Amino acid sequence: MNICLFTQEEICRPLSMSDERAEHLLRILHKKEGDSFRAGIINGQAGTAVITTIDHASSTDSNPLGFIHFSFTPESDGKPLHPLVMIIGFPRPIQLKRLLRDMAGLGVCQVHLVGTELGEKSYLKSDLATTQAGTKMLLDGTVQAASTHVPLLVRHDSLLDCIQSLESDALLHGESSLCMGLDNVKPEQSLSRFLLNNDKKKPSLYIAAIGSERGWTDNERECLSDHGFALLGMGQRVLRTETAATVCASIVLSSMGAL
Repeated sequence: MNICLFTQEEICRPLSMSDERAEHLLRILHKKEGDSFRAGIINGQAGTAVITTIDHASSTDSNPLGFIHFSFTPESDGKPLHPLVMIIGFPRPIQLKRLLRDMAGLGVCQVHLVGTELGEKSYLKSDLATTQAGTKMLLDGTVQAASTHVPLLVRHDSLLDCIQSLESDALLHGESSLCMGLDNVKPEQSLSRFLLNNDKKKPSLYIAAIGSERGWTDNERECLSDHGFALLGMGQRVLRTETAATVCASIVLSSMGAL
């Protein structure tokens, strides 16, 4: 835990010592009264918190351990998210946890999870596949990155639904967005070459689409092409969805000068 995050309401009140954040502060970081720690407001400011009192006397039946009282001083607006939207075919639930943490750690601004034609439909029914569980995984990655801003998470039944949603939000129109469909079957060119060729365009938003573990169908490739996505490759090796997403995001962020 490289930063302790709170909601706007939590930052103004004592922290229960039964809370996992308090346990981390006391048992892992060995913080005492008067000690400081990095803290922030979810999707808000980052700063420093100082433990004023560790109050065992205020324990109750519902909270027998007491409370940590602290003061918070904001110092910045937090690390901004990067203008990179990731469209990702639903992976195996066990991969989803790592994938979302990595996306948040890298600082992408949005993650759109989509059902694909070759994807396993049962994955969408997993307890880990809910938006609430997914947001918790993104929050874990945000904490790891010592950031406060959490990427937006959206679920879609299909690739077309996702693209239409982005179009309705005016994210796919004009030259302000650079759209990339990663495909190891029929790529037009490499992702690295494509980014180099478009280096002077300076788009305000990058959108990258990565299929599920069996890749895209011809119908989905046509859907991507029809909506302005260039089909691009990342070498001849077949990568796991989570690996492909991390590699793709890293390459794009590097081209943006973010890494």
